[in-house]
Amino acid sequence: MFRTGIRSTRSCHTKRTFRASLAVLAVTATAAMAMATGSALAAPAKGGAANLAMIGEPQTLDPMASTADLVSTIMQHVYEPLYTFDANWNVAPMLAESMPAISKDGLVYTIPLRKGVKFHNGKEMTSDDVVASLKRWMDMAPRGKAVAKEVKSLEAKGPNTVVITLNRPYAPLLAHFALPSGFAVIMAKDSIANPLTQFIGTGPYVFKERKPDQYVQMVRFDGYSARKEPASGYAGKREALLDELRFVPVPNANTRVEGMLSGQYQFADLLPVESYSRLEGNSGVKAVLTAPFGFPYLVLNTKQGPLANLQLRQAVEAALNNADMMGAGFGDPKFYTTDSSHYARNTPFYSTAGTENYGKGDAKKAAALVAAAKYDGTPIKILTSQQYEFHYRMALVMAENLKAAGFKVDMQVVDWATLIQRRNDPALWDIYVTHSAVLPEPTLTPPQLGEGAPGWWSSPAKEAALSAFNAEADPKKRGALWGNVQQVVFTEVPYIKVGNFNSLTARSAKLDGYVPMPWPFFWNTGLQK
Repeated sequence: MFRTGIRSTRSCHTKRTFRASLAVLAVTATAAMAMATGSALAAPAKGGAANLAMIGEPQTLDPMASTADLVSTIMQHVYEPLYTFDANWNVAPMLAESMPAISKDGLVYTIPLRKGVKFHNGKEMTSDDVVASLKRWMDMAPRGKAVAKEVKSLEAKGPNTVVITLNRPYAPLLAHFALPSGFAVIMAKDSIANPLTQFIGTGPYVFKERKPDQYVQMVRFDGYSARKEPASGYAGKREALLDELRFVPVPNANTRVEGMLSGQYQFADLLPVESYSRLEGNSGVKAVLTAPFGFPYLVLNTKQGPLANLQLRQAVEAALNNADMMGAGFGDPKFYTTDSSHYARNTPFYSTAGTENYGKGDAKKAAALVAAAKYDGTPIKILTSQQYEFHYRMALVMAENLKAAGFKVDMQVVDWATLIQRRNDPALWDIYVTHSAVLPEPTLTPPQLGEGAPGWWSSPAKEAALSAFNAEADPKKRGALWGNVQQVVFTEVPYIKVGNFNSLTARSAKLDGYVPMPWPFFWNTGLQK
């Protein structure tokens, strides 16, 4: 996806077959790319500091410890992965020297590492750092745990080569390494700890200071080793033009809007869609509208509480009126759709499998399932936050839908950092509201498709469907196999996709070189003097 004056959707798979789907999913992609490229070629000035208004306080600065986009957005400036995504959502090397050599049977990946790359502590990156980092990621991150099941061995072969041997072919491997969410960053081996107390990566910015509820501060890393290729999405050359980045927690969306209009912030993330006209009418601000951006979804607790019962999860699915929820969340229909498939028509992963259960708001059917499951009246704890205003509005409609089906409801409205913390405890919630952008590889999101993510979905049907999908490298065959995964999701209801939505952010007109992407980054970005 590109974030520009108009942001388009994440739509391309890392294989070339997805390039056609990009045009289908994002009608503004060509214009967006042209605007982004023109901005990037403007040779922004060096120096200055940028205040970047985020939706709240990150609950951690450990990029492996959370799948929250807020954590990834901030810490991708400090840490880098082996591979990343370019502007067309192809996998491209970052800390790896090149794409891996893959054995004919698809089981052995030999990854050459770049030489001379320095960590922020001045030490040179070696294969020992990479192996230690990837082992940590596979031990603690939901997507890393999913990858770990496929890995037979991970070893250093000399100082600049890593060899990964798989148990079976695993098509999404490099896409998992590239995803900047709960991501497989490379850390200095001697900084690795649980929890992290030192944040030592190879990125263009060095972590300097965190003042809770005030900012996370980063400064330029003068020893940064940039790639030589032209910048493209997250790939290619990165340069720290700004002296300093300050990620400022601003939980109230309207405060973020007012801060942009007054010039207090140079960037503000995830703004209310109704503020679009005000932003567009201010010459000092550039509104950034993504059409479409992604999808809100509801995670159900399959491990503990009432919704550990499959029939009750199916009752929740039957009860929800998705059109009403999306209408409450976004108001004007130009900002949302209620598509049921995980992927759009004319893309390789489009499927109608399971969609007959989607969005009907059938209180009678839901009530019958509630009765059949012998629901005991335990309140369904709905966890949501007003920092994402559309989450809260959708939760209010969801609560009424559930009540109409015979459920009792306990609405728990907390700040986003608290929600992220509470969702790790299965005793504290039954449903929580979140969202994701549409990602190029289906198994990248939601994290419930991985291992151990909140919701704790695990079943033989999940394992069988995902195993068959992940083992297939042929894009055409993978499309049909994804339909089987989607069917299991609709049947077992670990999460419920509510619809698709457009997202609004804003940047200062003085912020040059900013190339919009789903996780905003601020290397190659400068401020006009």
